Amino acid sequence: MSDADKAVELSGNLSLSIAGQSLGGQGRFALLGLIDACGSISQAVKRMGMTYKNAWDAVDAMNTAAGEPLVARTVGGQGGGGAQLTDRGRDLIQRFTQIEREHRIFLESLQASGLQDDLNLIRRIAMNTSARNQFHGYVGSLVPGAVNDEVHIVVAPNLQIVATITHGSAEGLGLAVGKQAFALVKASSVIVANVVEGARYSARNCLTGTVERISQGAVNDEIVLDVGNGCSVVAIITRQSTQALELKVGEKATALFKASSVIIGVPG
Repeated sequence: MSDADKAVELSGNLSLSIAGQSLGGQGRFALLGLIDACGSISQAVKRMGMTYKNAWDAVDAMNTAAGEPLVARTVGGQGGGGAQLTDRGRDLIQRFTQIEREHRIFLESLQASGLQDDLNLIRRIAMNTSARNQFHGYVGSLVPGAVNDEVHIVVAPNLQIVATITHGSAEGLGLAVGKQAFALVKASSVIVANVVEGARYSARNCLTGTVERISQGAVNDEIVLDVGNGCSVVAIITRQSTQALELKVGEKATALFKASSVIIGVPG
């Protein structure tokens, strides 16, 4: 199993603050708990694996944030003074433990509620590429060849993208049936044609849909076709072609592009 196929696990760190001043998180409250259990800073820091100075710096920061002592120090020798938690300190430890437990339950519930699909969507939205057409799905079939492999990316039940890439590229991407993948196609590689009943084309990808938008330019127009299942195809064609095809919003058209024009990628 590749790293891209492993489930994403949700985690988070909880911290508390008072009036904008941080009390800290699990580490600091663990220190408070050890001070309470050991009755001294010196014994607590040995078990925490931190320095005596850093421990008192953390305690001072928590006392300042709380506006009252959480740890009361008793006079002793160098590094040997006793320390005990105040009632407020013990109360905060109990409160933090309760909140941390609820926080953990909350994260587990998110993990079990289809989080993986949501994270994949976030990845798609955040992905930056110059290709106007991005089709996300999984490898439906893979036909190996001596030089090139034919890859079918299933985007939706009735929508597949066919690509031909080198055998070396397919191996390098770790492509296999069922693996998540995406297909990128430049808008300049898409040809737009009128819908002709029974027409056949040499282009492996023929997607028929409805003209959703026409953005006119001085020389070229941007044509957006809604091909169903929430997917669209963007094409850049000349103004003259738009006029010759008599393209109009709301009418049918077909987007064509070669399998060799498709770039395949996998989630990082």
